[in-house]
Amino acid sequence: MKTGTLNLGIAGACGRGASFKTACDALGDVAIHAVCDTNETELSSARGRLGAREQYTDYETMLERSALDAVIIGTPMHLHVPQAIAALERNLSVLCEVPAGVSIEACRRLVLACRRSRGVYMMAENYTYVRPNTIVREIVRRGLFGTPYYAEGEYLHELKHMNEYETPWRRRWQTGIDGVTYGTHSLGPILQWMPGDRVERVCCEAAGVRHVDHTGAPYCQACSTMLCKTTGGGLIKIRVDMVSDRPHNMTGYQLQGTDGCYESGRAPGEADRIWLRDRCPDANTWIDLESLAGEFLPDSFRTHEERAAAAGHGGGDYYEVLDFVDAVRGTRPCPIGIDEAMDMSLPGLVSQQSIREEGRWLAVPDSRAWGAG
Repeated sequence: MKTGTLNLGIAGACGRGASFKTACDALGDVAIHAVCDTNETELSSARGRLGAREQYTDYETMLERSALDAVIIGTPMHLHVPQAIAALERNLSVLCEVPAGVSIEACRRLVLACRRSRGVYMMAENYTYVRPNTIVREIVRRGLFGTPYYAEGEYLHELKHMNEYETPWRRRWQTGIDGVTYGTHSLGPILQWMPGDRVERVCCEAAGVRHVDHTGAPYCQACSTMLCKTTGGGLIKIRVDMVSDRPHNMTGYQLQGTDGCYESGRAPGEADRIWLRDRCPDANTWIDLESLAGEFLPDSFRTHEERAAAAGHGGGDYYEVLDFVDAVRGTRPCPIGIDEAMDMSLPGLVSQQSIREEGRWLAVPDSRAWGAG
């Protein structure tokens, strides 16, 4: 158990990594000790904004020289596994952006490194902390849905300009591969609504090439849709589309249980709605999910709600840091540890193979069977 001030290093400090400052500042006994980014031009400015003592352009050098207890990895997704392993091999704790890895073999190496390390690994799936998703999770926990058995998740977020100009790594790893390349925002909350379950097999198809980039190269990822069969017999549909021209809907969800169902709003201003056998006047009447917040929103969310709102992603960037720090200190279990991270990440990786095999159903590995190495 780590006591005293927790020294953090942030990789990707000029971009995504900067979003974790609000939570770190609020905790008081957490210090952003070092920052790292390959962007030498902006790094000094980022260090000042984040209040760090040290700055590095090389990640391995930061790990070797800086007095760190943990790292937050906010770098491009193909760097997640090697950077997490490098920290875990030094027994540092890791909070890593999504997805956990970009191949099944890389994920296996990460799992084995976690098994050997004294550090805590947590995947930073911030959509599990979005307010409506936490309310639904608590309603499920208290049994009002009965047994959940069907769910849908959609991440519809047109990002062609960002892919081609702002963060070009996305053009390779998110929209240059057929399949659900970025599915944890959709699948992550759903798996928490089906506690104790995991995806055991998937199939996936896509709508084919519908757009090209400014060089004429095809975008591969339009309307990728994955069906997931769970060990408990449930069915999940995940759709990811970062190419199609349309209004965004990054938090589209449905959940069906034996005693209730939930549908998120699909357009700005549209309410999230829920039907519960024990709470609704008849079988055809929805109620606004927010009307149940007073009873089902966890107390920790009420306590920090104003600060969390400033952190981004509906407060998710804030709450996940709080949970990570508690896990490092040993005061609470890690909510998205290595096996949960694999449950959220591996189905999307298998979906890519399914598309290559014309939508064939394929088994999803269970990381719990991967030993200590």
